[in-house]
Amino acid sequence: MKLGILDYAQIDEGSNAQQALHDSMELVKLAETLGYERFWMAEHHNVPAFASSAPELTMMRLADASGRIRIGSGGVMIPHYSPYKVAENFRILEAFHPNRIDLGIGNTVGTAVVNRVLNENKSKKLPYEQSIKDLKQYLSDEVEENHRFPGITANPVISTMPQMWMLSTSLKNAKVAARQGIGYTFGLFPIAGIDKLHSGIKAAATYRQEFQPSSFLSKPKVMIALFVVVGDTNEQAGTYAEALDFWLLGKDNFNYLKAFPSVETARKHVYSEEEKAIMQANRIRMVVGNIKNVSAQINELVNQFKADEVLIIPLTPGLETRKKAIKLLAKEFI
Repeated sequence: MKLGILDYAQIDEGSNAQQALHDSMELVKLAETLGYERFWMAEHHNVPAFASSAPELTMMRLADASGRIRIGSGGVMIPHYSPYKVAENFRILEAFHPNRIDLGIGNTVGTAVVNRVLNENKSKKLPYEQSIKDLKQYLSDEVEENHRFPGITANPVISTMPQMWMLSTSLKNAKVAARQGIGYTFGLFPIAGIDKLHSGIKAAATYRQEFQPSSFLSKPKVMIALFVVVGDTNEQAGTYAEALDFWLLGKDNFNYLKAFPSVETARKHVYSEEEKAIMQANRIRMVVGNIKNVSAQINELVNQFKADEVLIIPLTPGLETRKKAIKLLAKEFI
């Protein structure tokens, strides 16, 4: 099983943004030595506990610090940006690190204020699929004559292309990924609910059925992304998960907490009955337990989705717990 990591450059209690970014550097080096396939950086804005606001910039540092592992975005939220500029950014990354760069894209616009700030001079957004088409044409030097910007070239012109992946939680976008001939990553982590699991399985199957080969991908590839909380014992994993439970309440658009909470902070909070219900529902978004139980749960999901790869999100308090998690998972799967 190919494993990847999606990292948020989380700022733990008692730490700071600079240290969080250096923690990501340490994690990518460890992941490479353990045999992980990919290391992706998320894009989040106006979330005090995350330093991952500009994945492209962080990617260059991570790629420079490693030698084999693929480095990617998980993902660039393309509705906010010019596809042309995104193509230029990723061509520069690919030029420095040929055949190691992943362009993961998504269409989440964030909170209302983030959406306004990132688009304050725009009268409208490009349709999502048009943005993907544009990216493909710019990255492959195949801009069509009838394109609205014929003859445009995304520099530098190079001989290789990044892999393209769509991050999705819907059947609609699975169909778009299939039509465009790019990889498909279904996120089990953003939304709670057993129906999301069922819709994800259907989306992955539909993507495979409707996939149209492209210059970026000759056959369909499905990846699943999920929160993974693993410890030496079920009890230890359950303890780590308490911090993630608290975090996923998302209080005040994730501005309630200025750092990713410790277990101690999570335990100090007085939970309302509504919050307890939300936390219980959110457990569907996680895989929690010792490595034996986590392995069984992941294998079941892989079978259900017929997934080619798994993208794990070790969103737990403290760098050492995250390092422990990826070591345990590597020993089990790689």
